[in-house]
Amino acid sequence: MSGDREHELVLFGATSFVGELTAAYLARHAPAGTRIALGGRSRERLEKVRDRLPAPGGDWPLVVADTGDQDALARMAASADVVATTVGPYAKFGLPVVEACATAGTHYADLTGEVQFAREAIDRCDEPARANGARLVHSCGYDSIPSDLAVLLLHSRVQADGEGELADVTTVARIRGGVSGGTIDSMRGLADASRADRSVYKLMRDPYGLSPERDAEPDTRQPSDVPRPHQVEGRWVAPFVMASYNTRIVRRSNAIAGYAYGKGLRYGEVMGAGSGPVGAVTAAGITAGLGAMLAGLSTPGVRQVLDRVLPKPGEGPSEKAREQGWFRHDVDATTTTGARYTARVSGSGDPGYAATAVMLGESALCLALDGDRLPERTGSLTPATAMGPALVERLRTAGHVYDVAKA
Repeated sequence: MSGDREHELVLFGATSFVGELTAAYLARHAPAGTRIALGGRSRERLEKVRDRLPAPGGDWPLVVADTGDQDALARMAASADVVATTVGPYAKFGLPVVEACATAGTHYADLTGEVQFAREAIDRCDEPARANGARLVHSCGYDSIPSDLAVLLLHSRVQADGEGELADVTTVARIRGGVSGGTIDSMRGLADASRADRSVYKLMRDPYGLSPERDAEPDTRQPSDVPRPHQVEGRWVAPFVMASYNTRIVRRSNAIAGYAYGKGLRYGEVMGAGSGPVGAVTAAGITAGLGAMLAGLSTPGVRQVLDRVLPKPGEGPSEKAREQGWFRHDVDATTTTGARYTARVSGSGDPGYAATAVMLGESALCLALDGDRLPERTGSLTPATAMGPALVERLRTAGHVYDVAKA
């Protein structure tokens, strides 16, 4: 990184729903004097977003670029130390941005939860990013920071205690929040891609689909991403919609770290549904609802009906819903010595939007300002392997909880 670029950070996609939330967060919480610019394809819309920001955001410069204009993307990447992008679905619009950053040696952060995009970006951009000194960090929002950092903290505590390696780890997620049109559009894209391309379908089902070297992975049988409703510690759980992506990020982190967590690590995620008969009914309802939505998005006719009633791209939860939202992950771990640990990750605000704006904002600032505190890795990375403890510290300061204890 040259250190003398025009911008320390460009927020690309600042006019999107989550982009504007992230811009507002940065305006309130970035250190004074941080050189931030807002990027997007429409100067008029960028100006409107900028006019709504608290100081000093009202004075930030604007960078006009479109994902279809390679020259504009190259100029944007070359002007910045870090580009954080909310422009999705990433499978449609993301690759030119990450390629421009890899070529320019510019650090990069996104919010993707799209396995086929992440896989292609890794395969195409890891090598040039390494050569040019860039950290390319996917999934810097609710997908997949809580999962990735929780397991990193568990590993660090287990290692410090001399209790071997992580063996079995299960995250039980509980959330309150809305669903946006952008998330639904990404799910549509995944359904279309898996139906049209058998290799995408196989990738989505592979528990090691995002690993650096697939052939180097162990034959450890991983927990199902879509388990039947069952009880954990006396409480009912159901499939967690983000498990099929978050678990791949955690396993990629383990592989990038040389399997420091444990070569035989088994990692799974479920959604908490409560206890007793009500919990059982809730778990069954979550399972049936998730299955119906995924099947509907893949079925012509039904898909058209869902498209009319589900949120459209650019739509998201109301301000009241965002303020009332929250997330909590309780993570149970057993080590190879038989020791047991628990981690808790939680935060206020709608997880996909208010909390994600905090996560992306702090990730971008971490990449831009904390270089001397980051692991000495470049290339295509994960939040844990690119930023690790420095990002944990930032998120704790921002009000999120990251705790680990021996059970």
